[in-house]
Amino acid sequence: MAEHRRRARGTAAAAAAGLLVVAGCAPGGGEGPAGGGDLAGVQLKVAAKWTGVEQDNFEEVLAAFEEQTGATVSYEPTGEDTGAYLGPKIEAGEPPDVALLPQPGLLAEYAAQDALVPLEGDAAAALEENYTDYWRELGSVDGEAYGILLKAAHKSIVWYRPDAFDAAGVQPPNTWDDMVDTTASTLSDSGTVPFAMCGASGWTLTDWFENVYLSHAGPEKYDQLTAHEIPWTDDSVVQTLETLADVWDEPDFMAGGTDGAVQTDFPTCVSQVYGQQDAAMVFEADFVAANAAEAGATVGEDAQAFPFPAVGEEPPVVVGGDIAVAMSENEGTQELLAFLASAEAQSTWAGLGGYLSANSQVESSAYADEFTQQLSQTILEAGDSVRYDMSDQVPSQFGATEGRGMWSILQDFLRDPSDPEATAEDLEAAAKDAS
Repeated sequence: MAEHRRRARGTAAAAAAGLLVVAGCAPGGGEGPAGGGDLAGVQLKVAAKWTGVEQDNFEEVLAAFEEQTGATVSYEPTGEDTGAYLGPKIEAGEPPDVALLPQPGLLAEYAAQDALVPLEGDAAAALEENYTDYWRELGSVDGEAYGILLKAAHKSIVWYRPDAFDAAGVQPPNTWDDMVDTTASTLSDSGTVPFAMCGASGWTLTDWFENVYLSHAGPEKYDQLTAHEIPWTDDSVVQTLETLADVWDEPDFMAGGTDGAVQTDFPTCVSQVYGQQDAAMVFEADFVAANAAEAGATVGEDAQAFPFPAVGEEPPVVVGGDIAVAMSENEGTQELLAFLASAEAQSTWAGLGGYLSANSQVESSAYADEFTQQLSQTILEAGDSVRYDMSDQVPSQFGATEGRGMWSILQDFLRDPSDPEATAEDLEAAAKDAS
């Protein structure tokens, strides 16, 4: 990690120093270093689920904060189950100073446990100045602001290889039926496997469900199901599972068949499309761009994407994201949050790729390619039909825990999608248990 820090300071730190120090702009938007003095000798810990390219890029942003303030920031990867990692840390009284929570539901749970410190000073000011009401409310509990959406994710995208589409004579589809009956079927008949699946990472399967459900059932029902105001045995859930089976019940549509679909994690599924070229498409969010580039693809050329196709009248737009919160009152914690909430820090990350911001002050020109620039506008200009990732809003033991709840039940459904009604009953039972 030390070696990486030295490399980072030669790139992002220099850029951020020009933006922040030369321009006289502190992390929270005030004059000089946040809090009126430097942070030399201060050591901070940040925990997040990011690994690989995402971790590398985030560490470059942290290196810029170190360069500006003199603080030392160490990064701790939490693994996929952020709650399982943080729980024992909180119990032992040794939480990280800043944690990146992938679920608003988890933020609400920790706030109820008094495990979070509200945003203060420059951090609170940066949230107020740089984010719209929707995003501010997302990180608040009972009117108290705790979190800053640092990294947004556009989760209604299907990535593909244009060369595979051209060879099969197909075009990006507009509807679910077109994707299944024309695009996937034609690719399969031509000898190209349509989809790489990321089924070993259960959260990717909840993304499939949420996109189909939002487009099929509509925003109002989506909200009702999220709040458990309607049961998971509702016909709309069963019909969504039946729709998913159009793909999940076709072993020839998935790289490695059913067994391969369940055993392949994210980001290995991306390399199956853009590295080994074992499949033509992979469904996941905008952050696939960084993994595709790592596999040797060029985003916008041999790595392209189309919107998740409409199942009902309108195509879905589902967003997710990672929310930065303070878990200690240690010196430098609020200053780091203020920095992370700044347009300067987020513009640095935007230029590295695989990133989207909900910060209204981040210009589209900060992104490295035209495709991501366009996606950034859809996040900022989202209409009333856009919805936040459902599994991240429900209690984490139901929506975001490995081996439990939605993750496990949808993995079982991927293995055998023959009984949607029974799967809906399992989802309802798990939702009740988590209430």
